[in-house]
This record gives sequence, structure tokens and C-alpha cells, in this order.
Amino acid sequence: MTSVMARLRCLCAAPFVVATLVIVLAAVLADSCMARADMPPPLPGFIHDGTLRVCTNPTLPPMTFINGTDMKAVDGIDMDIAHALAAYWHVTLDVTTMDFTGLFPSLAAGHCGLVASGLVRLPQRERNFDAVAYQDTALVIVARAGTQSLGSMADLSGRKVAVQAGTSYSTRLTQENAALVAAGHAPMIIAQYPTEEQVVQQVLIGRAFALASQDVELAYRREQLHGRLGVIFTPPYPEYRNFALYIRKDTPDRALLEHAIATLRDNGQMAAIAQKWAITPEATQAPGAHAPAPAFRWGTFFGALTSAAFLRGAFITLAVAVVSHLTAIVISIPMALVLNGRDSMLRAGIKAYVALFRGAPTLLQLLFIWNALPQFLPFFREAWFTPFLATWLALSINESAYQVEINRAALSAIDPGQAVAGHALGLSRGQVYRHVIFPQALRIALPPTINAFISLLKTTSLASVISVQELLAVTQIQVARTFEFTEYYAAALVYYLAMVFFFLLVQKRVERRFAWAGHDTAGAHAA
Repeated sequence: MTSVMARLRCLCAAPFVVATLVIVLAAVLADSCMARADMPPPLPGFIHDGTLRVCTNPTLPPMTFINGTDMKAVDGIDMDIAHALAAYWHVTLDVTTMDFTGLFPSLAAGHCGLVASGLVRLPQRERNFDAVAYQDTALVIVARAGTQSLGSMADLSGRKVAVQAGTSYSTRLTQENAALVAAGHAPMIIAQYPTEEQVVQQVLIGRAFALASQDVELAYRREQLHGRLGVIFTPPYPEYRNFALYIRKDTPDRALLEHAIATLRDNGQMAAIAQKWAITPEATQAPGAHAPAPAFRWGTFFGALTSAAFLRGAFITLAVAVVSHLTAIVISIPMALVLNGRDSMLRAGIKAYVALFRGAPTLLQLLFIWNALPQFLPFFREAWFTPFLATWLALSINESAYQVEINRAALSAIDPGQAVAGHALGLSRGQVYRHVIFPQALRIALPPTINAFISLLKTTSLASVISVQELLAVTQIQVARTFEFTEYYAAALVYYLAMVFFFLLVQKRVERRFAWAGHDTAGAHAA
């Protein structure tokens, strides 16, 4: 009887045990699913050390631009997408700004893992890089307001069309020119300019008949342009249909990036970004503002003069010039001594060094050091090799090739009898140079050295190509944001003139201080 009752109790308890096991199992499965949902997606190979490094040229609103006077405040559609991707992968975002022509070389050199800069997806670019489309667009031909619409690209025959250098527009228009010539028509005159705002300016002032751009940018600039420009033709180019993000060639990485963009599109983030920047079809087709633009905005001009961005840009310009020229002087002095010595292998090597770096363009040397060296020497890809350091190295080497000739000529101008007299007085070779030769050579070398420094001060503007935010780069970024050309260029001119005039004043005072005694002075002392 007891055993029967026990069995009955077990049978009655069994459903409760089973139910409990089911509940526990369901809870475990739910926790497992939640844990998987919280797990970040797999990271692509272009993300290193938990950081997504993005290169961009912030001169193409609304895709990417500096929003305000803070040069670190990179904004736009591309930047919103970059932030969304970083959040999707649970990594930090590091944005590097640079000139348009430096984007793909920097990507190839590994300075960044992804390029997001309002770039159109093109087959020729995809030969070397992978592209993932994220936004529809179209190529448009733009001219001044009131210009009659075109029926075809053949209507541009013999007219000047402005495009941004480094973009694919010039290549595509060159193909159109081939078709025009084959049909017996005059080709278009293709004029290339470094930045998009300069392209627009050529049309506004009448130097070019039209420009090639993207419909998204033109729609965003309606208020800035005050109705002065309009679309006169939309070429039926199927290849100009999508903006794309670019990465180095890697099939798994491309798949991961495509999945990330698809996820952002599915969860509504892409639509929200498009709505934020007014690039929906309704906003793009809306009429633009036609309020007349003032001739000169004094508030913008004085605001630029006193802005932290311009002050910092001028400081970086001055710092790059000073450290580069001081380094060049240190390098050039021993080389000048060797060049004034006897023939040797070392002397021949220094002559080759001078010829090489005086013959090659400064911009080419800068791009080679920043983009080519990492291809051969991987340690130049490390974080320590900053754009400032690359600029310092490039300008120091380039300037030393010129400074060595200045120093060599100054040393050669000293009468050899001075050294003989010094040795006759019992001075060592080092003492002769220190107390006799160098003080006299300094007087000769100072004027051309200061002139060379002033020239170097203006050459620093090339550093914008590799993302150094010097004065001219700051100016171009602000112009790209506002299209207020005259005001920002005038402010930059004031800064450059102030720096140059200051060093010209220093040069005059130095020359007066170290001037040779003239006959009148000598006669006065003799009297």
C-alpha cells in the first residue's frame, strides 16, 4: 500500500517537474538569444585597435563639411553614416580631413580604413578599391540662372566647363569630347580647379560657362547660392547614380560593410539621415531661395579675423615654417662645408641630393613621404607618423637643398686668406670657423636665408593635401561651407601679409645690425 501511494505521488508530481524544466529551459534559451542580440557583429579587417578610421575631404556639403568655425566639427551625411557604423560595430570613430587628391593614396597607404567623402561609385575606382553604395545621386550640368537648358551634351561644344581636379568628371567629359570631335564638333574646354567652391566661383564670375556637380550638393546649396545657379542638363550617365564608401580590396570586408549599410537602411537610420539633411526627393526638387547676396559681409570678415580657427591655422603655418627651416639650416651647414671641400664620394652624393630635391616639386615630395613611404616601410603607418611630422620632414629636406647653396655661396665668399691668417695665429680649424669664417659668412647668408623662410612660409599651404589644418586649408574649408569667397580670402590675406611683413621688418633690422661698415662709416671712425 505504501509503495502504491508513493508511486501515485510521483505521478502527480511529474507534471510539475516537467513544467519546471520547460520554464528553466525557456529562460536559458531566452538569455542565450538576448546575449547573442547584444553581441556586436563581426568586425571588418579595416578596423584596428577598436577604431574606425575615416578619411574625408570636408568641402562638399551636405555630404561632408566643417559645420561652423570649429575645424574639428566635421559634419554631414557621410559623417552621420560613419558615426552610425561605429555605433553598429561598437568601436570609436577617428575622422581625418585632407585634400581630395589625398583620399585614395591615404586609403592605399593604410592611413585610414574607409573613405567617406561624397564619392560616386565608378567602375574605374573599383579596379583598385571596393565600393559600397549608400545614397542615390545624379550628375548635373549647372550654369548661371537664366541660362537656357541644354538638349544634350553636344550643346556644350566649344564652351568652357569647370570641374574639380581629382574627380572623375574630367575623365567623363573627356570621353564626351572624343564623341564631339568624332562628330565634327569643337570639344568642350575642360578647366580643372582644386576645390568645389573654386569651380562654382568660376561660373559665378563668368569665367566658365558651366560646371559639373552632383544634384544633392546643388540642392543643399540653394540658400547659399541665392538662386544664382541652376541645373541646365542632367546627362543620362548610368555610372553616376550612387554615392559610395570605399575600402581597400577585400571581399569579406566588403560583405560586412554591405551588411552594415543594409542594417542601417532597414532600421530607418539611413532615412532619418536623409531627412535631416533635406536630400529627400521632395526637398531636392523644392525651389531655391532668390534673396540677393550682399556685396561684402563685414561681419564674416571680422569674425574670421578673430576666430579661433584662423588663429590656430596661422599658428600651425608659422610653426611648420619655423621648425622646417631651422631643421634645414642644421642639415645644410655640414653639407655646405663638404661641398666647399675636396672632391670625394661624399661630395658627389651631396651634389646628387641637392639636384634631386631641388628638381622635384615640393608637393610631389610631400605626397611621396606621406603616401608612398608606408607602402615600402610599414612602420610609417603607425600613429606616431602624423601629418605634421610628415610635413616637417618633407619641407625640411626640400628646404635644405636650397639652404645648402645659400650657405655654400656664403662660405665661398670669404677670402681664403682669412683661414690662413687664423692658422698663423695658432687657432685650430674649429676655432677658425667659429671665430673667423662663420661670423663673416653669417652676414652674407642672412638676407637670402630670410627670403627663403618667407617663401617657405607660403609653401606650407601644400600641407593641406595631407590634412594639416594650416591657414589656407582653414580658409578653403570655411569658403566651402558658406560660399563667402571674398570675406574669407581677405581674412587669410591679412594674416599672410601680417606674417610676411613682420619677417621683412626683421630682415631689415638684421641686415642693418650685421651690415658691413661702409666708406662713410669708416671715415667717420677714422676722424
